[in-house]
This record gives sequence, structure tokens and C-alpha cells, in this order.
Amino acid sequence: MTQPGELIYLDYAATTPLDPIVLQAMMACYQQIGANPASQHRLGRQARRQLEDATEAIGRQLGASIDVPRPDRVILTSGGTEANNLALRGWHRAGQSPGRILVTAIEHPSSLAAADELERWGWQIDRIRVNAAGQVELQHLDDLLQQGPSPRLVSVMWANNETGVLQPVEAVVERCQARGIPVHVDAVQVAGKLPISFASLGATTMAIAAHKFHGPVGVGVLLVRADSSLSPILFGGSQQLGMRPGTESVALAVGMEAALGRRLHQGPRSEFAQLQRQRDRLQSELCSRIDAIVNGAHAPADRVPQTLNLSIPGLDRQALLMALDFDGICCSTGAACASGSSEPSHVLRAMGLDTNRVSSAIRLSVGVPTTDAEIDSAIARIEAVTQRLRAGVSSGNS
Repeated sequence: MTQPGELIYLDYAATTPLDPIVLQAMMACYQQIGANPASQHRLGRQARRQLEDATEAIGRQLGASIDVPRPDRVILTSGGTEANNLALRGWHRAGQSPGRILVTAIEHPSSLAAADELERWGWQIDRIRVNAAGQVELQHLDDLLQQGPSPRLVSVMWANNETGVLQPVEAVVERCQARGIPVHVDAVQVAGKLPISFASLGATTMAIAAHKFHGPVGVGVLLVRADSSLSPILFGGSQQLGMRPGTESVALAVGMEAALGRRLHQGPRSEFAQLQRQRDRLQSELCSRIDAIVNGAHAPADRVPQTLNLSIPGLDRQALLMALDFDGICCSTGAACASGSSEPSHVLRAMGLDTNRVSSAIRLSVGVPTTDAEIDSAIARIEAVTQRLRAGVSSGNS
């Protein structure tokens, strides 16, 4: 039973706690005699074998074509932000004229910032609109594909990090494949929650971050199709075929492999059902008790199971977050990478929501460790905080 003063973590979309079994796998690496996997001596070769085994296993777990003469590449990165930057900025080559890239209006800040940087270098960046449900408007994509020069790349996220709304990535890839246009998919919010097959999807690149599925912070991957060519954005070494120089961490790679394996072996179907049930209970109770409004698509099939974005009309999101934190509820307003910004959500604005909806929006996200008792307590605490804040607003206006 959850006690009144206990913290309740509802920010699993931002990061997840490290799985103890994953920690054990990593500690086994750290406790061995450490060696640089680029070294030629036997300890270096041993580290190299561990690293290659882990990265190949990660590729297989994500459905990449690994056991073929020309395998897909699994490039280790520091996380999703670096993977997205490499996927977008890697198309810029010295001496080559800038081209055109399409990105959705609701991409993660790391993708949008990378696109902005390309725009400063002379690239044309066009943004694909989304509808009121937060899903890509395929007709607008079709229009953009038919206008102007053919894009060098289309970037789309699989699930939005703020609303949890799934995007029609298969339809986007199909349209682009028909025109020979590469597609980057940001799958950071999907990995470990829904099945992924990189090869079957047909995307050119795909970004993943381990800390979103109970793996270690500081490691991610960019899957790269074998027939694609990217340029590095970092320099100074020949590691990972020169695509991502710097000494690789064997322990982080092993941890990411173990975390993916845990999610695949335990589910994700059983976990999916638990997360969805708890998320839906939060949604129904808060909409009923405090007149909260769901932002984004409502149907379960249109969202990842763990994320709920709500507006609580009449309240300021920052004041609400602070009050909830004081009462032991840990949640957020959106992307953790942009949490220091006071700017309203670019995602909700792109959906066409009014100022009141945008300024009162918070994100609640459940995880595998979340208990039903925590959900019960969170509902009661959020209701109490909301009533208290609304009473303060009313008295201040009287």
C-alpha cells in the first residue's frame, strides 16, 4: 500500500530505472580486466569479441539483417539525441550542394535542432503537418513529395514522446520507397514496448536509446541499412568503421543488449497489457474527477501503452508540476531534453490546440514497476492538488 508521503514516479517516458539483471551483466564486464576493444593484444581482442557479440545481438533483437553477407550496421551512440543527429546531419557532405529534407512538425527536439542546423548550412527544411489527433497528415506528405526538388531524406518518429501517439511509419516508408527517398525513424519511445523489425519496416536508419527500456543511460544505437551511406559528424578515430569515433564501452553495449533481451523475453505483450490498463485507469479517473482533457489520439491502437498527455483547464502547467512534485508525484510537461525551456509545447501547438490547452498540459507515463496502489494514490493526489490550485485561482480572481 502506498503511503501518503511516498514518491510516485510517473515519468517513465523520460527515463526508466536500470533493471537489476542488466546491472549484473554490466558489473560482470566492469569487474573483468578492462581493455580497449581497439587494442591488438589478447585482452583487447577479448573486449572486441564481447563488443561485437553485443552489438550484433542488439541488431538481431531489433530485426536488422545481421547474418547476411552485407549486414545492416549497428552504430553505438551516446543515446537517442546523438543517433538522431547522425541520421540527419550525416547527409551533409563537404563539397556537396545542400538538398531538401522533410521532417514532421512534432519531431523530438534533437531531430528538429539537427534540421535547423542543416537549414543554416543552406538546406531546405520542410515540415510535415499533423492533424488534431497528433498524427502525420499523409496527404500533406504526398503534396510535399510532389513539390520542388526530391527530398534527400524524410524523418518521422514512430511514437511521439509527449503524447505517445503512434505515427503511420509504414505508410511513410512505403511512399518514400516508391520514390527512392531514404527515411529516418526515431523509435526511441517504441523500443522495448512494441515489436520492432528494422528490416521489415524498410527504413534507412532508426534511432534507439537504452535508458527508455530499463537499460543504462549513455548508450543508444543508430541502425543503418547496408546500402545507405552517411558521413560521420564526429572525427578522431576509426572505431565503428569511422562512423562514430571514440573508444566504445563494452559494458554499456552489454547492458543495452541485456535490457532489450529482458523486454523481449518477458513480453512485451504481458507488460503492454499492464501498462495500458494502468494508463487507461489514470485517464478515465482524471477525466471524470477533474475534467482533464486527453491530448492526442484516444484509441489504444493509436498510442504506445505507457503515455498519457492531459490538459487541466484553468491551471498553469509549471505551477501544477511544482505542486504535484511537492505532493510526491513525479511527472513532466513533455520532452525531458527540453524541460528547461519555458516555451509552450511545439507538439501541442502543431496539433492546433488553443493556448489554454497547451499551457495546462502535463505528461503522465507509467512503467513496468508501477503498481496499482501507486495509480490509486496518484489519482487521489492529483485530484486534491487540482482542487487546491483551482480554489486558489478562484479566490485570486474574486
